[in-house]
Amino acid sequence: RILDKALNEIKSDFAEFWEDMAYKTGPLVSPELYRKLALKHYRQITDLLIKNGVDIILLDSDGNVDKLIPIWLDGGINCIWPLEAAAGMDPIALRKKYGKSLGMIGGIDKRALAEGKTAIYKEVTSKVPFLMETGGYIPTCDHAVPPDVSLENYLYYLKVIKEIIGYA
Repeated sequence: RILDKALNEIKSDFAEFWEDMAYKTGPLVSPELYRKLALKHYRQITDLLIKNGVDIILLDSDGNVDKLIPIWLDGGINCIWPLEAAAGMDPIALRKKYGKSLGMIGGIDKRALAEGKTAIYKEVTSKVPFLMETGGYIPTCDHAVPPDVSLENYLYYLKVIKEIIGYA
């Protein structure tokens, strides 16, 4: 009821769920149980959001969420973040599997940012060109930038992304 009232008062560009539902090797609960317990509740909220013109419905979860993505899509969630590289989340494989039905944010391995320019260049150029070409992707680090990333490395990372996307 609160969401319905809020959506009558404001125009929202997107909505976000925060559900840390996985760890490095997979979901915290079985996909079958998750589908049984969560799907109808997601659908109830996302139907209301969609009815009110919210077309980007994002879910934030760490870990390897691959087995949960079909449930989220069925539940009206159409974008995920952060695509944790250390958990095996590969945004290129996800794009090939789900096409544009799944928007993505992240997927740039934060560990590469600490390694130096060669690792940064390799990480960014191996993912961002294809994903930007196919659309529905925002290139960013797969979590907060860790403290072992130097300012020099971070600025280089931004420079490489800007060159790829044509940002002057």
